[in-house]
Amino acid sequence: MTSRIFRSICLAALGVLLAALVLIMGVLYSYFTRVQFDQLRTETALTAHAVANQGLSFFDGLEDTGGCRITWIGADGSVLYDSQSDYSGMENHLQREEVRQALAEGYGESARYSDTLMARSIYAAQRLPDGTVVRLSASQSSILTLALGMAQPICVVIAVALVLSLVLASRLAKNIVKPLNELNLDDPLSNREYEEIQPLLHRLSSQQSQLRAQARELSLRQKEFSAVTRSLNEGLVLLNPAGVILSINPAAARLLGVTPYCAGADFRVANQNPEISALVARAADGEKAEQVLSFPAGDFQVSASPVKTEETISGVVLLLLDVTQKRQAEQLRREFTANVSHELKTPLHAISGYAELLKSGLVRPEDVPGFSDKIYGEAQRLIRLVEDILRLSRLDEGAGDLPRTEVDLYDAAEQTVQSLSSAAELCGVTLIFSGTHGVIQGIPQLISGILYNLTDNAIKYNRPGGSVAVRVEDLPEEVRLTVADTGIGIPPEDRERVFERFYRVDKSRSKEVGGTGLGLSIVKHAALIHNARIDLTSTPGKGTTITVTFPK
Repeated sequence: MTSRIFRSICLAALGVLLAALVLIMGVLYSYFTRVQFDQLRTETALTAHAVANQGLSFFDGLEDTGGCRITWIGADGSVLYDSQSDYSGMENHLQREEVRQALAEGYGESARYSDTLMARSIYAAQRLPDGTVVRLSASQSSILTLALGMAQPICVVIAVALVLSLVLASRLAKNIVKPLNELNLDDPLSNREYEEIQPLLHRLSSQQSQLRAQARELSLRQKEFSAVTRSLNEGLVLLNPAGVILSINPAAARLLGVTPYCAGADFRVANQNPEISALVARAADGEKAEQVLSFPAGDFQVSASPVKTEETISGVVLLLLDVTQKRQAEQLRREFTANVSHELKTPLHAISGYAELLKSGLVRPEDVPGFSDKIYGEAQRLIRLVEDILRLSRLDEGAGDLPRTEVDLYDAAEQTVQSLSSAAELCGVTLIFSGTHGVIQGIPQLISGILYNLTDNAIKYNRPGGSVAVRVEDLPEEVRLTVADTGIGIPPEDRERVFERFYRVDKSRSKEVGGTGLGLSIVKHAALIHNARIDLTSTPGKGTTITVTFPK
């Protein structure tokens, strides 16, 4: 600690000194440069005035220029006179910075370093009334030259400051550390040298009481841990490095088929599942191992993780998570994705094929309207499919943002029947509506969706000359909606699956009538949101009856 304080003080002092030297030199150099520019500007103005009045005769017999170089430059950049060089062979000065600025603004100045950066020249130029320019220049030492010239005094100052810093830092560090080395640890609160370390001394004084409190806390946490693990539905097993069971909760004991009181037994002996034993062995070697295994209770993800303490394996944690529902949901998502891809691909391929024929000019002009009708029909089918998917996705989220109001199921059914009467007439199907008024609390959009999809399906999957009967019954505690048709019917093996997404009993007929395979799935989800019950009865070749019962 003493050496760190010593080094910190020395480095801080040296850094402050160097920073001060650099700052002072920079400020002074900038100040004297500005002073020299001001002097040169004054001299340039005087010289310009004299040259404007006397012309070239002003330079006759001019020998002492006070260390300044005088150059007279024509408006085209040619040198008319130079006090130090033969101006007849000098290059054109029109591109010099100070000359360009003087020609443009009346006065210009600049500074340029020599090739060695050891000196630089400053220039001041002023334009005369006749368009010529008088320029004065003077030499100036660069800041690097000044630094080298002052190297000796700077080194002396740094050396003196360094010696003083070493002496003061050494004494200060010793004075700071001495009271710390003389602390009375047997009675920490008796030390009053530094107020800043009083919290540490209080901490030392209360160490024993805190250790006792921590022991009580540890015991309480152990009891809480045991209570929590006993109530977990997931299995949890703790093992030591030798594979001995330290703790096992009832869920793990049930899954593994062992007694909950097997703590202290060898896990390899108590466990009869070789796959789990292999996972534990890998974890004991320091590798995290996971595998999904099937148990009578379902599918469980078994994870064996090593517990490391300073790179040493101090135990193994075995966790068994129930992933049955997760895997089922993943399977449903995969099936839904595959079905969506297939359903979207069919109309898209049809549209692409018809459009390609039209684009390539292989279609006769009289056939173009037919192809356009086909493209339009497939596009409409695609739009209906996307709308149904979006509607079903919203139903999956619970439709919590849609308001519930009183809905008269009879009025809603009557409107649906009227809206589909034209479609029924085109299909040669008779629509029959009957019933009584019945009011429920529901979401009007979803109720309309139930009515539309059931009635529309009954029309589409009917036969020419058939009929669809829509009936609403008002019961004491329920309102019952019945849609019965005389259509193709549903085989017994398909009745449980018709409410699945994209499931079709007759795929060829569904394609013919333009169905998306989502109508009954929408009905099912909308009914669930209203706590309604769906019953289906059907006889192949004779018809289907679907009943939706809404609680009031």
